[in-house]
Amino acid sequence: MDGVKALFFDVFGTTVDWRTGVAREAKSNLEPLGYSLDWLEFADAWRAEYQPGMEEVRSGKIPFARLDVIHRRMLERIRPKFGLQKVDEAVLQNLNLAWHRLDAWKDVPPGLHRLRQKCLLAPVSNGNISLMVDLARRNDFPWDAILGAELAGDYKPKPRVYLVAVEAFSLEPGNCMMVAAHSSDLQAAANVGLRTAHVARPNEHGPGKGESKPTVPVDVSVRSFEELADVLAK
Repeated sequence: MDGVKALFFDVFGTTVDWRTGVAREAKSNLEPLGYSLDWLEFADAWRAEYQPGMEEVRSGKIPFARLDVIHRRMLERIRPKFGLQKVDEAVLQNLNLAWHRLDAWKDVPPGLHRLRQKCLLAPVSNGNISLMVDLARRNDFPWDAILGAELAGDYKPKPRVYLVAVEAFSLEPGNCMMVAAHSSDLQAAANVGLRTAHVARPNEHGPGKGESKPTVPVDVSVRSFEELADVLAK
């Protein structure tokens, strides 16, 4: 850990529980209108469109758009599957903000406050800045800056997203560590010289349906943000 001056964080799945939060928000928006869905299935279906939606930008098929716009396109794609074609636009716009109202995993806020005593902290997420601000204010995330896709004009795992974050803090890649619950994110960060920390989120996609350990080489593998703070303190 010597030389690590900044920690960069994936957000969806790593710091916040998107599945439970989206299911809750979908229920609160749609159940009063008479809809009865498998709310967790709805959350999973929406999230399943995430990588395909961003790949259209990464591949150059469409211009860069903020994740709020991508999420709205994703929602349009799954509406027919759940019989939501007649839902009013105002309801859909509010539902799209479900991603702004997610709750953190319990270890995250206390862990971040400890980690901030040692390092600069920033999300390096595919989420847009207003989304990251809303999640930070909701969950008491003490970011020093908000970095990531909107600053880079592209989406992870494109190298530019990680390197623009490094440059924003006037550091070298080796002084920065990417923290994520997804091995693919960490491999992409390592490929451009960042150090890496894997945080287990074994229930991200449902019980036992997340990464309990990394599938690629990493510098640190921990079970929580508080354990990561313990490692940094040594």
